[in-house]
Amino acid sequence: MTTSTIHRSHLATRPRSGRTGLGRADGGGHRAHEAAEDLCGAVFGSLRRRDQREKGLQYVRGLLATPGRKSIRNIAQQIGGPAAEQSLHHFIAGSTWDWQPIRTALSQYLEQSSPLTAWVAQPMAIPKGGEHSVGVGRQYDPHRGQMFRGQQAFGIWFTSADVVTPVGWRLYLPDEEGAGGGAAEFEGGERSGESYEECAVTGVLDAVREVGVPARPVLLDIQNIGTRSTMNRFADARLPVLARISPAARLLVTDPALPGHGAGTLAARDILQNVRALRTVVEWADPLYPGQRRTSLVAAVRVMMPDPSPARRRHLTLLGEWTDARSLPSQLWVTDLARPVPVTPAVLLRMTKQARRVSASSAHSVQEVGLRDFAGRSLQGWHRHVTMASVAHAARCLSETGMPVGRELV
Repeated sequence: MTTSTIHRSHLATRPRSGRTGLGRADGGGHRAHEAAEDLCGAVFGSLRRRDQREKGLQYVRGLLATPGRKSIRNIAQQIGGPAAEQSLHHFIAGSTWDWQPIRTALSQYLEQSSPLTAWVAQPMAIPKGGEHSVGVGRQYDPHRGQMFRGQQAFGIWFTSADVVTPVGWRLYLPDEEGAGGGAAEFEGGERSGESYEECAVTGVLDAVREVGVPARPVLLDIQNIGTRSTMNRFADARLPVLARISPAARLLVTDPALPGHGAGTLAARDILQNVRALRTVVEWADPLYPGQRRTSLVAAVRVMMPDPSPARRRHLTLLGEWTDARSLPSQLWVTDLARPVPVTPAVLLRMTKQARRVSASSAHSVQEVGLRDFAGRSLQGWHRHVTMASVAHAARCLSETGMPVGRELV
């Protein structure tokens, strides 16, 4: 049975509330709980047992209703005390249900409700003490530019005109997680010993491949991830990508009319500085401050990444954004979106602002649904918790947009 069939069969039999949109419910919390009930009914079809579906709904409701830290103990206090705590702990940490079908169903549900604009991948630092939880260590958070102690995860976010919500996750595991220093593979697909870049890229590719929706651009909002290896992996997967690139990354200018052509490899920052005279002003809406519009100076240059294999030398576009005309470019991106159909620098710049939408959403909502709050030690428990928290996040997002929830999907 396909996910869409599960959606249709469930929704055809569940009682209708008679409302056409969540905006008619009273109060944001009430709307979110109504959205959670309908959303859980639509995406929990892979949970074959009724008691598992009920526990999943309880957990999502608890994530939405529990004040403060969303630990299993605190959630249980909202719905039934010690007995509920033991039951929920088993559901998250001791059960055997697979989280991937739920994530896939969530993405497909959102796609049919509000078609996907772009996938956005961002790191999420999870500060954590202790020594025994999987993936905990002293790590560098490139998104904030600082060291911290805890776990490092990558979230894959679904962004559309109406929706910004996470739908996939992968945890970065330090080398010491592998037995004897080997590259052990874990149930979530993670591999110890893989690099930070490999972990992020594999997480995105796996998540998008599982969903099976038409190809949409992938925005890698991860510092310096636009390497030759990353761009080749996305090209092989036939997924268009827009990735942050290091200012020092070496590139070849391929446009004969531009400075630097024929000069060998140059740093990305220097290539952009050489074309400052070609910068154009682009206006964009700032997701961090709704209603405000800002301007940036933008330039795009056709480039190629050096590769020992001529067959794998990718034709790309280097995009630079300046917020201060007298300074170096503040943002540097590399993309294959300009091939084969040209994409203007203005379109590319506005596309990068999807990352800002995710940052704005996560700043306000990650804590509200407890995405960082799993206190257990197992990787499987972590994956099940963040899956439920992603469903809660999507329910909150849908309720705030006033979009109809619980419609029959086709």
